[in-house]
Amino acid sequence: MKGRQLPTTDSIAELARFWDSHDLSNFSDDLEEVTGSVFERRPNTVMVLRLEPEEARAVERIAQARGIEESELLHDWVREKLGSVSK
Repeated sequence: MKGRQLPTTDSIAELARFWDSHDLSNFSDDLEEVTGSVFERRPNTVMVLRLEPEEARAVERIAQARGIEESELLHDWVREKLGSVSK
């Protein structure tokens, strides 16, 4: 379809708005087939951490103040603590 262009933004919000109002089939000539694995998942281990409610609230407040996710904050703390023992 002429006159329509695929968005070039990296903004999730802008892309969501675009695809909410457009049909992918209208852009089939602009798409290319991708073969093989595009995304490689690094091996991670998931661990469960049980916190008391007040501990969880404290983690939430600190993470929010730093502008990061709670999991990122906890991961940073674990890496920081392990840095002194894992060498």
